[in-house]
Amino acid sequence: MHADIVDLREFYHSPLGHLAEHSITMALASIWARLPEERLVGLGYAVPYLERFRADTERTFAFMPAGQGAVNWPVGEASATALVFDEELPLPDSSIDRILMVHSLEFAENPRETMMELWRVLAPGGRLIIVVPNRRGVWARMEHTPFGSGRPYSRRQLTSLLRETNFTPGATAEALFFPPSKHRAIQGLRSAFERLGRTLWPMFSGVLVVEAQKRLYQGLPVAARASRRVFVPVLAPSGVPSTRAMLKRGPLDNRPPRR
Repeated sequence: MHADIVDLREFYHSPLGHLAEHSITMALASIWARLPEERLVGLGYAVPYLERFRADTERTFAFMPAGQGAVNWPVGEASATALVFDEELPLPDSSIDRILMVHSLEFAENPRETMMELWRVLAPGGRLIIVVPNRRGVWARMEHTPFGSGRPYSRRQLTSLLRETNFTPGATAEALFFPPSKHRAIQGLRSAFERLGRTLWPMFSGVLVVEAQKRLYQGLPVAARASRRVFVPVLAPSGVPSTRAMLKRGPLDNRPPRR
């Protein structure tokens, strides 16, 4: 089950969320410095991290899963947000250069199928970065942050999934070595925890950050299937009989009366 968009926004507007954003942004910057004239998609809730790259890209989109909900982004500009199903992205084949997954893979109903869909939309040589909760980390065990929801991964599990879906794992980084505490005294030691963590206990980071490149020399078997997903309206117009009521009445009940 996806994290709710309201909870995600509240977290990233909190002091702890700002510190987490800064830590993860530094890890992303160590892998992707700039993305000049490239097409970038953020999948999940990647909005806090897309701002760093948006100025250099040709275009940037924020794709948010239907189970999570969506918000308008960027604020005050034409919306670049789309509500999607991560197994059926509304993009042509080989149309995107980079994909950034944050708060996404750990909530995927079928991670392998999601990764195969990302393989489809990535251009030859395209790259993606996955930010996912670390199974060994403290953050995956605390439910007051979004990183405590969904399925955490070990580095071995993530690497195995990438190779199974025709991606070549590349550069890696870690982030969130400080405890997910709301106490200001602990938060004030964030920089020290981050420096020491990268040196002394890298395997216990809060999140894993892994880059991978689309692999081209091996084909992916794709089974044709009809879409299993539909958007269900929340409200129905008043005064209109429901489909269930029409079925109960039957087709003969809709005939005009005889004269």
